[in-house]
Amino acid sequence: MSGHSKWSTIKRKKGANDAKRGKLFAKLVKAIEIAAKNGGTDPANNASLYQAISKAKSNSVPNDNIERALKRVEGNHDSGEIFELTYEGYGPYGVALLITCLTDNKNRTSSDVRAALTKHNGSMGTPGSVNYLFELKALFQFDKYDEDLIDVAINNGCLDIQESKSFLTVEYHPSSFKEANEVFQKSNYAISSAEIAYIPSTSINVSIDQFKKITNLIEALEELEDVQDVYSNFDIPEKELETLLSE
Repeated sequence: MSGHSKWSTIKRKKGANDAKRGKLFAKLVKAIEIAAKNGGTDPANNASLYQAISKAKSNSVPNDNIERALKRVEGNHDSGEIFELTYEGYGPYGVALLITCLTDNKNRTSSDVRAALTKHNGSMGTPGSVNYLFELKALFQFDKYDEDLIDVAINNGCLDIQESKSFLTVEYHPSSFKEANEVFQKSNYAISSAEIAYIPSTSINVSIDQFKKITNLIEALEELEDVQDVYSNFDIPEKELETLLSE
């Protein structure tokens, strides 16, 4: 199972303080506004908006925040041009990083990302240096194992199911995100996380100490205002994951 999934689970189970939660909400709402601005405010006819709203809801963004974001777009409150950027780089121990951003200032974002990488023993990569290691997947996480849920996933065309003691991850092709999301909701399964994510085709196994250094870098990147998501190809064994969750 990818380090991205495990890192997401650790963050979710340990929770976030109010400041971090507020920053996360702001980023998710920003993604909703950009998707709505680019493709319209009806999620039924805008796949990117549907995905952004689903991700926001799975991270507990209040419906009022989502509705206000859509109304701002409908009211043509122009916030200026926003650029969607992806940076490639390396973290400690040679792990690959994909860093997605939404920004109104490319120079500021590039400088901030580079500074965070350098401070935490990482480095910026050149375009194409690591993106070939990842592929987009529709990713659904559930906080408990359920055989009926697995049957539903298999019967509705999932690509892969990964199990652990702490959670269950189901992967689909990105184009199946909406269909799969609606199937799980209609079946009354509580989705703990739903997103389109970059999943590594191969992973680098790391120890607990290495994991902490890598995630210190990822947290520093995620703290940046313009950074939306950070993906990496590290992985950590199940036993070590359970240790981290118990800390």
